[in-house]
Amino acid sequence: MSSQLMQIGIFTVVGFLLGLTLLLLSAVIQRIFGIYSPTQVKTEPYECGIKVFHETKIQYDIKYYLYALIFIVFDVEFVFLVPWAVIFDVTANRMFLIIEAFIFVFMLALGLYYAWTKGVLDFDE
Repeated sequence: MSSQLMQIGIFTVVGFLLGLTLLLLSAVIQRIFGIYSPTQVKTEPYECGIKVFHETKIQYDIKYYLYALIFIVFDVEFVFLVPWAVIFDVTANRMFLIIEAFIFVFMLALGLYYAWTKGVLDFDE
């Protein structure tokens, strides 16, 4: 058991070091061989040949961000519930799994209720 954990640890460390080495190597090669000559025309934003007539950096309403965040939370909920449903048929202690799933969904429902009462999902304003 200990030698397997040691092999996994070595494999993980070597993988991270290899990834970091390749990242740094690509940055060094880009600095050496890359062509970087910014001009006024190259740094201007380009949209289909139309000249820019207003500031391109506009502020978005925070509600779009919060709505996307809630979507991601419920998407991750699905990712957690699929393995639970797969293991439900295999295990003998089904009551524990049912209680566990209800607690998980209840906590997510509380988060949705909190977001709803704060007005995150209201776009009429």
